[in-house]
This record gives sequence, structure tokens and C-alpha cells, in this order.
Amino acid sequence: MDAAALWQRYQNWLYYHEGLQFYLDVSRMRFDEGFVESMKPKFEKAFKDMEALEEGAIANPDENRMVGHYWLRNPDLAPNAELKKDIVENLEHIEAWTKKVHSGEIHPPEASKFTDILSIGIGGSALGPEFVAEALAADFPPMAIHFIDNTDPAGIDALLEKLKDRLITTLVLVISKSGTTPDTRNGAIEVENAFARQGLNFAKHAVAITGDNSALYKQAKSEGWIDTFPMHDWVGGRTSEMSAVGLVPAALQGIDIRAMLAGAKEMDDATRISDIKQNPAALLALSWYFVGNGRGEKDMVVLPYKDSLLLFSRYLQQLVMESLGKEKDLDGNIVHQGIAVYGNKGSTDQHAYVQQLREGVPNFFLTLIEVLHDRHGESPEIDTGVTTGDYLMGFLYGTRKAIYDNQRDSITLTIPEVNPRTVGALIALYDRAVGFYASLTNINAYHQPGVEAGKKAAAAILDLQKRVVQVVKSEGKPLSLEALAQKAQASDRVETIYHILRHLDANQREVSLSGNLAQPASLMVSPR
Repeated sequence: MDAAALWQRYQNWLYYHEGLQFYLDVSRMRFDEGFVESMKPKFEKAFKDMEALEEGAIANPDENRMVGHYWLRNPDLAPNAELKKDIVENLEHIEAWTKKVHSGEIHPPEASKFTDILSIGIGGSALGPEFVAEALAADFPPMAIHFIDNTDPAGIDALLEKLKDRLITTLVLVISKSGTTPDTRNGAIEVENAFARQGLNFAKHAVAITGDNSALYKQAKSEGWIDTFPMHDWVGGRTSEMSAVGLVPAALQGIDIRAMLAGAKEMDDATRISDIKQNPAALLALSWYFVGNGRGEKDMVVLPYKDSLLLFSRYLQQLVMESLGKEKDLDGNIVHQGIAVYGNKGSTDQHAYVQQLREGVPNFFLTLIEVLHDRHGESPEIDTGVTTGDYLMGFLYGTRKAIYDNQRDSITLTIPEVNPRTVGALIALYDRAVGFYASLTNINAYHQPGVEAGKKAAAAILDLQKRVVQVVKSEGKPLSLEALAQKAQASDRVETIYHILRHLDANQREVSLSGNLAQPASLMVSPR
């Protein structure tokens, strides 16, 4: 396609939202009008599916749950007065409570104010708050935030060492809907132990964000934690940033949560229009479906050209892959759906994997994110008439052209600046796009059976570990792996037992291994 035709195509397919000053350019996706026409019946269904979801239909039949994260940014949409009241009152509670923390009315027993936040969560309970903190927190926020989002002992130690002198003024957020998520529970226990080592009362520093009457809720109430905030049954982890999960840490950092909600609401409104060309989320879903033949045959590479949006690709990784990565469709057919997501930031990746994107395996499409405002204040000239921001813009559109010229497709999103309103809008845009794409491909975007399977498998390994250690201790003499597996009634799990023992031995716990490490079957295990 020549330059004139491309320019016309750009104008034909450019979406612009005046209120948000948001642009979406899908002109570099090579679909034609015939493809768009063929997709209209599927989109008619997708628009109806989204309406039903927002009206309170059971959208997650596996757990018999409604899916209502849209109500969080527009309580008037809630299906009944009780839910609306709950949403409104919870937001007011967050704001009033945050003011008390900032003023020192709520403070640690040993100091006049809290200075730091330690957020303990996993998956959706961490990725959204981490992204928003990176994108929106001021250079010197009223409270600095830190995250434990993994059950890695060394990582926990490193963070606790960093906070060592400020633990006395640290507010701890423990975020888990069930209250039994192992990663979060482990982090909370480690932190509670760290408080105890300093003679501090953990309960007087702790806040629970959890499901109603969950194990964590009961613990917080019985131990006298500072407060609790709800994780609603109808909000999934990966769509929870506009709930207490994301709003509490954001408010504590001084981020304007009302503006974030307003931006999300405005984008939601824009994505209710039942015209593909006038609906940015529909345009994204259309593009994803086209480029991957409705089967996710190409990866989504996300490149925001702004340092503050560094974690957006990581946030989208969970939202898109956990929502769309499904073995079966709604009719029970094996379909193996999904779109793989990865990315970092521009222009860093001009010097990293863009080489492969342009000339390597064409198994991807690119999403470029442009921010129009370079910085607060004036920019010095690097060359005559050219600033660093000009270079960044040049790198973005240069990459877009180089990719397109070599038969690789791209989408470009443009926002005026990174602020609470635009970040809220970006989150809402992808929430909606995922919902539409799931309808187009006839899958359930709101459950995660694969994640649950992984959790169950991990629990089974830890249960086996307890049995194995018990056998080793009770025998009191060296055993071969085969003999140990037989006595633990796990003869079919010798390899798993080997991995358990190797880990315990490396950490000098309970057992020791002897023999030729290069030949695992020859090893003998003894009580330590």
C-alpha cells in the first residue's frame, strides 16, 4: 500500500475520544472491509453478552458468580440498591480512613505517623497496585510503598532489611480474597515474625483486604487489626484494581482515586457503543481476532514509550493470559485459546528484541503506546530544534514503520499524559477488550481452572514432603529413594521425592543426601 493509501486508511480507522484525548490507531492491522463485515454477527452477540454481564448475569458459572468490576466505577449500574450502597460506602470509607492515616489520627503505637506501606499480595492483588504505583506515585509521596508479591525467602529478606529501621512506622496491607492464598499467607507470617523480632505488635500495623467472613477477615477481627476492607465476591483478582485492592494503596500514596475511577467510567461509556468503528475496545478485539485468526496464533508485544508505564505489559500479561488462556470453550470443546503477552518499554527495546520483531519469526503483533506530553516544564534542545522527547516519538513511529514495511502488524494507542484519569481509562479499555474477545471466541474470561490446578498440585507436593520427612525420621537410618517412596506410599512419585529431598538438603533441614549427585537413583537419604 502506497503512502497516500496508508494515510487515507489511517484517517478511516483512527478512533479519537475527545473527553479523554485518547487516540487508537488500528490502520496498521491488515484487515479489510470484508473481514469486518464477516465479524459483525459475532460482535452483535458480544455487545449483548457485555450488556448481560453488566446487568448482573452469572458470567462465571464455575463459581456461580456475577462479574461486576464495572459497577465499581459506576455504582448506578449495580443490579440492586444494596450493591450500589456497598460500593459507594466502601469508597467513602477508603477516603475517610486514608485522611486519618495521613493526618496521624490513625498511627502506629510507637510513632506519630505511618511512613511506609508494605503490601502483601499475589497475582491480581499485586500486579495492579504495582503498575499504578509505578505509573502515578509522586517522587515524594505521603507514604512510600513496597511489595511482597512472591513467596521467595531471599526476596522477603531483602525487602525487610530495607525496611528494618522503618518497620516501626510501616503499615501492612494483607490482600487475599479467600484469606488462605498460600503466597500471601506466607508473606504475612514472615512479616509478622519480623515485627515480633523487633518487639512490635503486628496487629497494630496490619490491615486486611479480603472477602467477607474469610479466614483472613476472622483473623483480623479476632486479633484487633487496624481495619478491614472488602474484596467483593463479584470482582476477580485481575480486574480488582478499582476495588479496595487497588484503591487503598493508591489513596495512601496520595493518588487521586476519584480521577482514576472517572477515567475508567468514561472509557466504559465509550465501549458500550454497539458500532465497531466507534468502540475502541471492539477495535482492539477485532484486531486481535484478525491477526491471530481467532486462535491467538500471534503474541501481543506491548511497548509503552514512557518509563512510568513500564509495568503495564506485566499487568496486561495476567489480565489477557489468565482471562483468555483456556483449554475449553463454553460448549466444552477443546479449543486451546489464548494470546501470549510480553513487553517492556520503548525505546529500550529498540536495542533489544526489536531486531527480532522486524526480521525474525513473524509470530507477533505490536502494541505501541505513545504519551504526547514529554515532561513538566521545558525541554532543552539535544540537537538544533530537537529534544529527547522528539527522539522518543521518532523511535516509536520509526519502529512502527519499520515493522509494517516488513509485513508485521501493529496497534498504536496515544494518550495525552500519564495521570490517574488516563491510567484508569487504559485499565478499563483492556478490561472491555478482553470481555469482547472472549465472546468472539466463545470462552469464559472470568475463571482460571489452570491456576487452580497449579495450586492443587503444589499443595499435593507439600503434603508429600510432610509424609517423606516423617518416614525418614521414623526409620532413623539411610534409605534409598525407591525404598523411601515405597514406605511413603508414593512409589509413582520418586522424581518428585528426589526434588523435595534435594531442596531440604540444600537448606540443611531435616534430611541429608549422600552419594553421587550426578546419579540421583544412587542417593541415600538419612535424617539430619
